[in-house]
Amino acid sequence: MTALNNITPESLMGDLHYLQLLSRSFPTIADASTEIINLEAILNLPKGTEHFLTDIHGEDEAFQHVLKNASGAIKRKVNEIFGNNLREVEKKEICTLIYYPEEKLQLVRNKEADLDDWYLITLNQLVKICQNVSSKYTRSKVRKSLPKEFSYIIQELLHETSIEPNKHAYINVIISTIISTRRADDFIIAMCNLIQRLTIDSLHIVGDIYDRGPGAHIIMDTLCNYHHFDIQWGNHDILWMGAASGNTSCMANVIRMAMRYGNLTTLEDGYGINLLPLATFAMETYANDPCTLFFPKSTEEASIHDEKTRRLIAQMHKAITIIQLKLEAEIIDRRPDFKMENRKLLHLIDFEKGIFVYNGKEYAVKDCNFPTVNTQNPYQLTDEERELVRKLHYSFMNSEKLKKHMRCLYTNGSMYLAINSNLIYHASIPLNADGSLKKVWIQGKEYFGKKLLNKVDHLMRTAYFEDEDQDEKDFAMDYMWYAWCGPDSPSFDKNKMATFERYFIEDKKLHKEEKGYYYTLRDSEETCDRILEEFGVRGKHCHIINGHVPVKTIKGEQPMKANGKLLVIDGGFSKAYQPETGIAGYTLVYHSHGMQLVQHEPFQSKQETIEEGQDIKSTTFVIEFNSQRMMVKDTDKGRELITQINDLKKLLVAYRNGLIKERVSDIF
Repeated sequence: MTALNNITPESLMGDLHYLQLLSRSFPTIADASTEIINLEAILNLPKGTEHFLTDIHGEDEAFQHVLKNASGAIKRKVNEIFGNNLREVEKKEICTLIYYPEEKLQLVRNKEADLDDWYLITLNQLVKICQNVSSKYTRSKVRKSLPKEFSYIIQELLHETSIEPNKHAYINVIISTIISTRRADDFIIAMCNLIQRLTIDSLHIVGDIYDRGPGAHIIMDTLCNYHHFDIQWGNHDILWMGAASGNTSCMANVIRMAMRYGNLTTLEDGYGINLLPLATFAMETYANDPCTLFFPKSTEEASIHDEKTRRLIAQMHKAITIIQLKLEAEIIDRRPDFKMENRKLLHLIDFEKGIFVYNGKEYAVKDCNFPTVNTQNPYQLTDEERELVRKLHYSFMNSEKLKKHMRCLYTNGSMYLAINSNLIYHASIPLNADGSLKKVWIQGKEYFGKKLLNKVDHLMRTAYFEDEDQDEKDFAMDYMWYAWCGPDSPSFDKNKMATFERYFIEDKKLHKEEKGYYYTLRDSEETCDRILEEFGVRGKHCHIINGHVPVKTIKGEQPMKANGKLLVIDGGFSKAYQPETGIAGYTLVYHSHGMQLVQHEPFQSKQETIEEGQDIKSTTFVIEFNSQRMMVKDTDKGRELITQINDLKKLLVAYRNGLIKERVSDIF
């Protein structure tokens, strides 16, 4: 940092306009000096803990639990603080209370004989934990995190100790009075929520909040109220963003995915999407069709439906799938520059013979009953289908809850994030076979690497927000669909999305989706270094963090690639993936002591956790351990603060040399 005696009045002449503006916030030498002291002190606090999650796919219960237990960070804190002073069962009890205070208190009230004694012990334990997790923050930051109702009392408990003889009675009286005034339950809930809040400083969601599981809307409600988070959009998030922007192909894909997994909760209960017109259309159109191929997958959500409902879902599933194929064909015809003509496949079916003719070879078709497909013009929507699409469009565009969540997704989201020597993006950076950055054409211009992700990010925002240039908005709307399934899309990066083949063609050779070169070349440290350099991420300990492709731990795959330069933390949060991965997801925790990868077993149930203290089983792997604790000054935020300190020092010199006058009158 710049020393005061190295700043000369002459060197400030070019900065005077900026320093005049800065003086409005710090009108006196005392104000500027106090802020310098404050910022210098913050630089020497330990860095806050960052928590990375990806590919949640609507699994709200597992997500909520991992968020509450901070991937085991709270359990580790409890072990550090109490060690052998508490039995294991007691430490489990205090952890469960922190995760689910309201529910746990209900059980305690029903079984504890001496409730006041339990309150006394528990409140003292919570104060110790809260003192520990708040110790890496300034008092000001902690104060801003406190619930208003108990702010003063918690501040007193956090910053005083009963070990001090003069304060012993004072602290004990505060706690006993909380109990005697019957505020113990409310106070415990406030303390538990504060511990959760302070354990994690920032949360990174590395894409794919939506689809498959039943609770994406619940996850979004949680995130929209979370204290500090960011999202690197995944292809499933982009699909929903496209639907919310008005792209009917994206809407059809969203609905098809919901039907495939028997999950109507997010659409109907979460966002109030009216599926009755689709159900009516499907029952009439496919009344005599068994729709065998379209019954929902065997998931927990699907299993709650009776046979009649499952058949209706199958009919709706088939109806929206055919509509989707037609709507996608409209985009493909409208945007020849997308080069996705090979995704128009309906016209290759010989309906009389029941075969699909592709590249000169015949394949058996599993289902040839397409009453809405005109063999002369297979991609033309019928009048009934067109009216249905209009009604679905209206429902999506008028969902206030969806609008709220999309604004949150856009405000806190982006295609990538470079922070604290980590480059975070959901899926891929398109590459050539030799590892060089692939040049991708969008609207007649070449983009690659960082410029490509910036361009896609801009298009995502244009589709949702832009109203002035209709041509630009129309292109961006179509590109939302391309970003979901296009070969050169950085959020997809496969040669095709084999939706048609997987539904209708028996031969599994046509089901294969070939991944881009990135997915093999990312194992190379040289490739990772090239990508990190492209995004300006430098340093000895820098990483790329991805999701998107589940790590099949059951087959021996590892989440760490390229000698630890790249981490793939998609391990199967979604129950639909768990048979393939063998686990229930990875999460990443980056704190002042280093970086830890946490491997999770399937989450059983919230009720089991509350009643039996059965936390989610997790295994922690230390990726990097810092020999010296990482401080705020070692982070990107620290570098920003150092710049602010240097500017304030310039302001001090300007005051002391009369270049800028103190505004003493401002303080009266």
